[in-house]
Amino acid sequence: MQTLIRRIAREIEASGGRAYHVGGCVRDALLGRGDADPLDYDVEVYGLPLADLEALLRRHGRTEAVGRSFGILKFAVPAGEADFSLPRRESRTGRGHRGFLVDLDPAIEPAEACARRDFTVNAMLMDVLSGEVLDFHGGRADLAARVLRHTSPAFDEDPLRVYRLMQLAGRLEFAAAPETLELCRGIDLGPLAPERVFAEFEKLLLQAARPGLGLAVAREAGVLEYHPELKAMVGCPQDPEWHPEGDVWDHTLMVVDQAARMRSGDRRHDLALMFAALCHDLGKPATTRRRQGRIVSPNHSEEGLAPTRRFMERLTRDHDLVERVVELVRLHLRPAEFHRARHRIRNGTIRRLALETNIEELVEVARADHLGRTTPDAVAGDFPAGDWLLARAAELSVANEPPRPILMGRHLLERGWQPGPALGEALEEAYAAQLEGAFADLDGALDWLADWEEGADGKPAAPEPGAAGPANGRED
Repeated sequence: MQTLIRRIAREIEASGGRAYHVGGCVRDALLGRGDADPLDYDVEVYGLPLADLEALLRRHGRTEAVGRSFGILKFAVPAGEADFSLPRRESRTGRGHRGFLVDLDPAIEPAEACARRDFTVNAMLMDVLSGEVLDFHGGRADLAARVLRHTSPAFDEDPLRVYRLMQLAGRLEFAAAPETLELCRGIDLGPLAPERVFAEFEKLLLQAARPGLGLAVAREAGVLEYHPELKAMVGCPQDPEWHPEGDVWDHTLMVVDQAARMRSGDRRHDLALMFAALCHDLGKPATTRRRQGRIVSPNHSEEGLAPTRRFMERLTRDHDLVERVVELVRLHLRPAEFHRARHRIRNGTIRRLALETNIEELVEVARADHLGRTTPDAVAGDFPAGDWLLARAAELSVANEPPRPILMGRHLLERGWQPGPALGEALEEAYAAQLEGAFADLDGALDWLADWEEGADGKPAAPEPGAAGPANGRED
């Protein structure tokens, strides 16, 4: 892709213009990051009208006008994509991320164009042909110091930049300049569209090796004022024996960092994992109290459901994601609870847990919770409760999905049953018996059905979820 961009840059130069890499791709090149995604190539073109640039690009690939006032041309070929744009001036016309009037002007001087960018480390240009770096605002010095600093006072015209500070601090592992934090604290984030805020959280949680760093900067920048569920964790105490690392907020930052190590690369999985790690203790501020000299948070999993739902629903309309996160928050203590009672936990109890959630994903959240602290076992990376539950679930083949019903409606119809409520009741009873280990194959299911039809003594009944069995932990 870079070879093609250089070829296009030569044609731009022949037409009287100049092409520069700009933004994150320049920053990452100077940082020596070899994992820069070609989809992130941004090229700014000076000295060439937009129509001429578009005609030139169309000779090489597919071009689509996108962005504010169609000032960005998305260029695509089989090898990848790049965004080509003209330098522009912007003036505020209203509140929020979209309240700007854009003036495209290929004759703008590079220094003026760069001044509109968010951070100095993103405000450098690199000549596509010569590799020369133009740095008008101290970006290289801030890269060396690992600092995110706003480029100009115009920073506050776009409130989304405060969230960009959060996610870039986490992804780059940079600190925020004190004057930038002060500026951020005075910016009204209320008018921002939820989907734009969600996108910045997604970048932080899915791309940062240590997203806790970005969340710490978010707190300093005043972001938590707009997310009261997160703010409530700050200063909420925890028992020092179990949480020597500090308050609930400190613990949560460590948990999201641990969860980041478990990301799979699957977006849906990783979003649920990371948001569950962020939200898992949102119930503690409402439940934390002192009892007999100890700090406790009874029932905080259940109490965390409402604040988790409020926080997530302000960010996204993705109902499935919200429900997955709420489910993981509700159950995040279950692995430890089961492990403490492991000699009484029956196979049916494990199978029923698989009906409620993906056990493997639940253990990931619980593991992040357990390791996100500074107790000796956490520092050693030990989480025996999760290892035990995963082993039990694997033995029962329910680590990633619940058991499939063995006895189906067609089997009852073949035996002369008629469709209706009685058939449904029989299937429900059969599945409950299957979960409890009454049978493991179709022959056993049909034998069970025969007994059930006859009303035999000892007809299987479904226990309450979480019920414990014999002391040896096995019932079949």
